[in-house]
Amino acid sequence: MHIQVNTGHNIESRGGLATYVSSTVESALTVLSDQITRVEVHLSDENSGKGGPNDKRCMMEARLEGRQPIAVTHEASTVDEAVGGAADKLARLAGNTP
Repeated sequence: MHIQVNTGHNIESRGGLATYVSSTVESALTVLSDQITRVEVHLSDENSGKGGPNDKRCMMEARLEGRQPIAVTHEASTVDEAVGGAADKLARLAGNTP
């Protein structure tokens, strides 16, 4: 499974962000890893520098062998929470996709 992480210009690409995102996605999708060829992760800050609740957004799109791509979005107060929420949603959706 290939995981590509893209950050918006308002998301600080701190050391280890890509590693954290990859490990979170891999952990959430462990059972389905042999069926998923690629996961694209897009991180953005909806309010730029203003701050506020649920202003971090994570969109994930997974490409599963023999199926249409599936995508989820999760908004949270921190990037880590947004990534975790999106990974959980993606795992649930991928497991329920016929």
